[in-house]
Amino acid sequence: MLTDREKTVIREWNEFAAQMPPSLHEMRQALDNVAVKMNIDPPEVGAVHQNVELRPGLHADVIVPKGAGPHPVMLYIHGGGWIMGSPKTHDKLARECAAAGYLTINLDYRLAPEHPFPAGIDDCVFAAKWIATNAKRWNGDASRLAIGGDSAGGNLTAATLVALSSDASAPKARAGVLIYGVFDFPALLERTKNAPALEGMVRAYLGKEYSSALNDPRVSPMRGVKAGALPPCFVICGTADDLLPESKAMAEALRRANIESELHLMEEMPHAFMQMNELTACREGLKSMFDFLRRHV
Repeated sequence: MLTDREKTVIREWNEFAAQMPPSLHEMRQALDNVAVKMNIDPPEVGAVHQNVELRPGLHADVIVPKGAGPHPVMLYIHGGGWIMGSPKTHDKLARECAAAGYLTINLDYRLAPEHPFPAGIDDCVFAAKWIATNAKRWNGDASRLAIGGDSAGGNLTAATLVALSSDASAPKARAGVLIYGVFDFPALLERTKNAPALEGMVRAYLGKEYSSALNDPRVSPMRGVKAGALPPCFVICGTADDLLPESKAMAEALRRANIESELHLMEEMPHAFMQMNELTACREGLKSMFDFLRRHV
């Protein structure tokens, strides 16, 4: 049962999500503002290197765990509807990964509409390859790689895993973390015909490729799920999240492909709850996630 404080936290989030301003600039600013509250009291880590250049135009915050290592590595891909968000909006969640012992690469991938598909997914795939040769700079063990993300970042995580599996020379992750993501655009758009804001994000992300790319596994990664295509995956979503059907469908696709996975459905939780440490379900979700990663990475 939710406490009164938890109900207040969820109500405040739902009010924020329902009142997103009309302009992209204002939307980005609104998310930046609410993220300040979400990032209060981050866990202690060994070191933080901000704005590390992976290649011209692509940067990441590199968060180093305490201890000597070698550390397993987490490539973290933030959410924000493909048009918002940054390593700063998801700083605390990324630091949770580092506090759990993972050298965490909190990626600042290019956003739409300035950089539509495939810019974002290309950045994520490049980052995974970059880790293979650069993690050792911070005593990271690139052979023990996990890739994770939330919301749009969950979509990009699954798409990155599918893309890496089809490239014989690319590094392979040992685990994927899919936090209330989008995995099948055609099904999502059919189910949410009366959600113009969501469709607007999708159109901004895909740009001129909107019609032709919907079934591309780099866009709808569930279309690329087959035996051996993904590593073991941790899937989590709240039961009060409009994207719940996406997580359920992805978990079922993984099951049909005989890919090891866990599906965690957190009662009464909204979208973005994994950034709300005041919620018991957030803390339980993080514990379950790191328990899963310890078994596989």
